[in-house]
Amino acid sequence: MAEEPAATQPQTDGEPDFSQKHALETKWTLWFDNPNGKQKQSTWGQTLRAVYTFDSVEDFWCLYNNIIPPSRLSPGSDLHLFREGIEPKWEDPRCEHGGKWTAMVSKANREQLDKMWLHGVLGSIGEQFDDGEEICGIVVNVRPKQDRISVWTKTAANEALQTNVGRQLKEMLMIPDTVKMGFMAHSDAKRDDRRAKERYVV
Repeated sequence: MAEEPAATQPQTDGEPDFSQKHALETKWTLWFDNPNGKQKQSTWGQTLRAVYTFDSVEDFWCLYNNIIPPSRLSPGSDLHLFREGIEPKWEDPRCEHGGKWTAMVSKANREQLDKMWLHGVLGSIGEQFDDGEEICGIVVNVRPKQDRISVWTKTAANEALQTNVGRQLKEMLMIPDTVKMGFMAHSDAKRDDRRAKERYVV
C-alpha cells in the first residue's frame, strides 16, 4: 500500500513552524472533465480543465480535503492528476508513445473507490514506483456501471518496465492476485478504438 507523504513540522521555540513546507520531487496538476455524454476521439478533451497545481505535501492535503471524492462525482466525471507540464491527452509528447494500466472498480462499494484513488495518488506524488519517471499521471473515471482507475505511463513498448509498474500499482491499490489488470497502449486505442486489445496483463 502506498505510504502517505510524511509531514513532520520543524519546531520554533517549542511551537510547530507551519511556514515550512515539504516539497514534492515534481509539481502536479489536478484536471477535471465532465463531458456529459459520450465523446468522439476528435472532440475528446474539449471540456478538460486544469484545477490546481501543487508542489508540497501540505498543498496536496489542502487540495484533497477540499474537493469532492470520486464516489460522490456524477457519472461521466473524470479526475486527472498529472505531472505539471503533461496534459492528460494521448497527443501530449510525453504520453503519445505510452499507455495506461487500468483497474476496474465495482459500484457495490463506493468507499473502496475513494481509498484506491487516494492510495494511487499518494503512490504517484510520493514517487513510490521503482520507475517513477515513467509515470505521467493517474486518472479516475466515474461511470454508471463500473468505475476505473488508471495510471498513464510513457513507454508502452517496454514490456518489462510496464509489467513492473503494473505489479506495483496492484499492490498500491490492494488488488488481489486473483484479479487481473490490463495495460492498453494509447496508439492501439487510438487506432482500433473499442476493438483495441490489452498488450500486457498482471
